[in-house]
Amino acid sequence: MPVEIERKFLVDHQIVAEYLTDGVLMEQGYISTSTVSTVRVRIAGTTGYLTIKGKPIGLTRSEFEYEVPLEDAREMLDTLCGNRVSKWRYRVVSGDHTFEIDQFLGDNAGLIVAEVEMRSECETVLIPDWISNEVTGDHRYSNS
Repeated sequence: MPVEIERKFLVDHQIVAEYLTDGVLMEQGYISTSTVSTVRVRIAGTTGYLTIKGKPIGLTRSEFEYEVPLEDAREMLDTLCGNRVSKWRYRVVSGDHTFEIDQFLGDNAGLIVAEVEMRSECETVLIPDWISNEVTGDHRYSNS
């Protein structure tokens, strides 16, 4: 079963600014959110995705992601999703890890969050100086 093991952090806007180049514009919405699973549709650049995520257990949860035709993703966003999020995503390598940095737009403008995926929950991650606070597990910072 495919799994996602990740930690999430707030980012210091001033320090990280120099790293935010070559971003991808994303729009995503949620078809379903519950205590058991989340179903999301996303357009990243010109590619559509449908993602199903399971309930987190610690830092780990199941994640199934499938590329879908762009037109289908747009239709799902327009007709099935009430809660939508727009953001720029950047990838920044730090040590042995790649951090995905999301700079939010719209109602969440000003918020910048970084996520790092790991191979195991006990893996050590070198935290860059542009990270301010860890918010892993804090539902206020969940896109859904």
